[in-house]
Amino acid sequence: MNYSEITPYIKELAALSDISNHIVPDMYAYHDVKRGLRDLNGNGVVAGLTEVSHIKAKEIDAEGNAIPCAGQLYYRGVNVRNLVNGFVTDNRPGFEETVYLLLFSKLPTKDELDAFCEQLSLYRSLPPSFVRDMILKAPGKDMMNILSRSVLALYAYDENPDDISTENVLRQCLQLIAEFPLLAVYGYQSFQHYHNGQSLFIHYPKKGLGTAENLLYILREDGQYTPLEAALLDLALVLHAEHGGGNNSTFTTHVVTSSGTDTYSAISAALGSLKGPRHGGANIKVMQMFDDMKANIDTKDRDAVKDYLVRLLDKQAFDKAGLIYGMGHAVYSLSDPRADILRHYAEQLSIEKGLHEEFELYQMVETMAPAIIAEKRKMYKGVSANVDFYSGMVYKMLGLPYELFTPIFAIARIAGWSAHRMEEIQNAGKIIRPAYINVKEETEYVSLSDR
Repeated sequence: MNYSEITPYIKELAALSDISNHIVPDMYAYHDVKRGLRDLNGNGVVAGLTEVSHIKAKEIDAEGNAIPCAGQLYYRGVNVRNLVNGFVTDNRPGFEETVYLLLFSKLPTKDELDAFCEQLSLYRSLPPSFVRDMILKAPGKDMMNILSRSVLALYAYDENPDDISTENVLRQCLQLIAEFPLLAVYGYQSFQHYHNGQSLFIHYPKKGLGTAENLLYILREDGQYTPLEAALLDLALVLHAEHGGGNNSTFTTHVVTSSGTDTYSAISAALGSLKGPRHGGANIKVMQMFDDMKANIDTKDRDAVKDYLVRLLDKQAFDKAGLIYGMGHAVYSLSDPRADILRHYAEQLSIEKGLHEEFELYQMVETMAPAIIAEKRKMYKGVSANVDFYSGMVYKMLGLPYELFTPIFAIARIAGWSAHRMEEIQNAGKIIRPAYINVKEETEYVSLSDR
């Protein structure tokens, strides 16, 4: 039997399952259920307290009305714009400093940062034979799946996996933060070798290099990269490291952690959430959308670009989903601060790579899209480019394969997940258990012989 075959009987059962589902959208309003933990305006229902990060997209005026404002993102109270300006001005990487800030709620001194980087460097390795036994011997086609099962496999190599004391969970989180680039890149190289017939090479990380530099070093066959490439990847990691407790994967971390389970299970669950295309795959869709645009129209013709964007919304172009990918965000309206920051540095890299014309196309779409969306959708909430709009372009200019786009998101977000896991362990004490309203009437049991 074909393992993946959907048999006629399975099709019958699936049809029966569809028929038996009588829940319709109007029922959520009738029962006052916040579907997706959102209210009627799309705002998240408050489900907890956190000190890890804060998103500001609105201000309250004198009359108490919420007014959209330029988006701001804070890590432990520190504005991300200021955080970025600090390490960029010093011409140094910022991801490790960001991880420290998220985990310990303070900016490190130079000595503290040096010691922290040294500890991460010591953890930047995998158990003996792990790459051979867990990655090369079981090559997969999906990098997020490989990453998730690798995390679960690390449980077996931990001599104290179930201890959820602060010290042990911190140790586990730091190890995973250091190991994620290796798991993702080695999984990709295994995929390239066993499924695409490419030569296999495994580079060990290099002592003295930070997370972004080591990622480029182990990914590229020659191990070479420019300072600007490393700086921009480091910046992308900083901007993806955390984004509030309400995003799907971080909320998943809280929910699973609240059960008292181990770190590997909690982080694997978060990875499963991030793998979903509604959460972690948006920048791939942006890239594919632009590829389709360049293949079908003259992208230097503004009218042709405008017409293409209209056809996207009318479900007549690209994947016919009715979306302009990379535009709009569930929280931000006037601007996404991460996109604002990334845009500036993406332009610098586009010049270095000789791709400034492509960058100008992105700017053209970013300028046109909000007005087109507002007109076609009759929206009065502001629409702006989100971080995925430019991150995909940055990854492409860095020569990163599509297969690693979402794992790189995970390499960054493991920092935020770790901070939230520790916060949940230290402050919650109760399992997260939301309520569901049953809308199925009682039914009498009928014996098998009478059915």
